Amino acid sequence: MEEMTEFENWYKGLQVQRTLDALKKNNFTAKFVPKTSDVLGEIFKMIPEGAIIGTGGSQTLVQIGFFQEIKKHPVKFLNSTGGQGISPEEILQIRREILLADYFLSSSNAVTEEGEIYNIDSIGNRVGAMMFGPKNVILVCGVNKIVKNINEAKRRVQEIVAPINAKRLGLKTPCAETGECADCSSPQRICNIYSVLVKKPMRTNVTVILVGESLGY
Repeated sequence: MEEMTEFENWYKGLQVQRTLDALKKNNFTAKFVPKTSDVLGEIFKMIPEGAIIGTGGSQTLVQIGFFQEIKKHPVKFLNSTGGQGISPEEILQIRREILLADYFLSSSNAVTEEGEIYNIDSIGNRVGAMMFGPKNVILVCGVNKIVKNINEAKRRVQEIVAPINAKRLGLKTPCAETGECADCSSPQRICNIYSVLVKKPMRTNVTVILVGESLGY
């Protein structure tokens, strides 16, 4: 069993290095953090005092404890996740304000070994902010998000990520019932916007932090 772990780590290490090299070739900033426990420290090294911070929906940020940690830092946090007493209209306004933030943090649905960043979104605030608006984008992705190419990224998101998220959110979609994509037309469909960052957007600094553990879906 120990030998299997050794070989798996060897294979994953080579996959991570290929992905990091490809991201850098595509003009993204790319970093590798082996342990989840070290990610928050890496993130807050990059964010100065007084910065305006926004986030997109991300189970990865929840898992690393970002929403608790940010309360300890002297920054302005635009919390788009809602809360008690916050109306849907107020949440929508916060999401618009995030497009003018200094830093936008989220995760990605998939990162290819060819250095591309792939996402599917329902509303568009998350993928929109990755492309234009915030000055700096930080994407935290577990190694489970790495795939060979865009075709594998599409398959991963449609067959795994979307059904799990639809079920988690309690949506009334076919995939939330069957666990399989039906390319539906449900009003609550979350696969409405498909985006690929092939290269770094000209006016946006994008940093991808690959974490050597499984995070998110």
